[in-house]
Amino acid sequence: MAMEKQLGSDAARSAASLQESWARIRGRLREEVGEVEYRTWLRQMTLVGIEADEIIVHLPTRFLRDWVRSHYGDRLRALWQQEIAELCRVDVRVGPQPRVAAPAGEEDNAGAAPAPQPGLAEALTSRAPRANGADPRSEWSAPLDPRFSFDSFVVGKPNEFAYACARRVAEKPAFPGFNPLFLYGGVGLGKTHLMHAVAWAIRGGAQSRNVAYMSAEKFMYRFISALRSQSTMEFKESLRSVDVLMVDDLQFLIGKDNTQEEFFHTFNALIDAGKQIIISADKSPSDLNGLEDRLRTRLGCGMVADLHATTYELRISILQAKAMAAGVNVPKNVHEFLAHKITSNVRELEGALNRLIAHANLFGRAVTLESAQDVLHDLLRAHDRRVTIEEIQRKVAEHYNIRLTDMSSARRARNVARPRQVAMYLAKQLTSRSLPEIGRRFGNRDHTTVMHAVSRISELMQADSAFAEDVELLRRMLET
Repeated sequence: MAMEKQLGSDAARSAASLQESWARIRGRLREEVGEVEYRTWLRQMTLVGIEADEIIVHLPTRFLRDWVRSHYGDRLRALWQQEIAELCRVDVRVGPQPRVAAPAGEEDNAGAAPAPQPGLAEALTSRAPRANGADPRSEWSAPLDPRFSFDSFVVGKPNEFAYACARRVAEKPAFPGFNPLFLYGGVGLGKTHLMHAVAWAIRGGAQSRNVAYMSAEKFMYRFISALRSQSTMEFKESLRSVDVLMVDDLQFLIGKDNTQEEFFHTFNALIDAGKQIIISADKSPSDLNGLEDRLRTRLGCGMVADLHATTYELRISILQAKAMAAGVNVPKNVHEFLAHKITSNVRELEGALNRLIAHANLFGRAVTLESAQDVLHDLLRAHDRRVTIEEIQRKVAEHYNIRLTDMSSARRARNVARPRQVAMYLAKQLTSRSLPEIGRRFGNRDHTTVMHAVSRISELMQADSAFAEDVELLRRMLET
């Protein structure tokens, strides 16, 4: 397709001018959506050219095409019309990725990260969900929440890996290396949302699959009921006939040996039959003390994906998405206020926003910072617990099994220096103390030492997920 095609009857655009416009548009998108979102969804867009009064853009997969059309189509058209007023639309298509020079400040498209796999966007749109989310083919499945879809899940760095794994399983159940899929993380971070989204997507797919979603508690009660009624064979046959088994909050089975044994045998039977299993828990398989070793080993043999505590940026994105979905104008300063104050989990964050919106609708008032402080006073007071530097030092010293005096000592051995840096990092994150004051509490160290510790711990958390999980665990312990 020639880049020099005519736009209308009298506006010829050269390849060079189009590429300049394209570079400006990509730059604006990058600033608007942020680096993580841009690299995830928009980086692999390729400008092809003009046909009649529309711009043609290529993406490598159907999934990316559908996502960009749905979430960024209007914005792309608006940005292009700022460059070329005669344009009527932007057509995003699936096409090959030519090796072209990337816009300034970006790597070549050929070096981009692998794209999410195609074929997932149709999963939620090809079949409307039932009112209560129940699957008539499975007597096992609990109702699914229609709000919990992939489209409504806000993706950020703390959850992007778990999200990508869930989408892969939704597209290709029992895909090698992803069976079982084990999702873990703290309360209110999105595990249940992802499990419901996977169930909706699989049920809405082209193939007819029997999906059973339940809590570990329900699994146990059904098993006990089968024992009492002497119908264990029916129990086994019914459960093992499903195509996809999803069990939420597996930690509930800790200490329940008979139920664990039955779950282990069910697990093996389904895996051997090529059926997909998806599990969620609050800890990784290796940390679920109280589960049988053979079960923990089997749970860890597939794909294990964690959901970290939300970042400030992700909390802002979640609030913006929820406010937009509700059709309510929430000022930027209210988003920032809530994201700073409510850091424990997404459920409380959404609950706070829902209270604000309900108050505004009931009384016909606009959402303001003042109304947020008034309506949410009880919730905010609960989150105002002050964490002290001394408390941080004590908790970190206990966690890493070092002496409390090592926090302020001159020792530089790695087993002491690293916990000390972690404590400095948490002191910066969880207290309002200045860098010089934090340094003084750690043996009269200079503020530049604290800056280095914060920077070093941030780098290690990005490079090592296990270390990041360790630090986030400490953070949660201190905040609760």
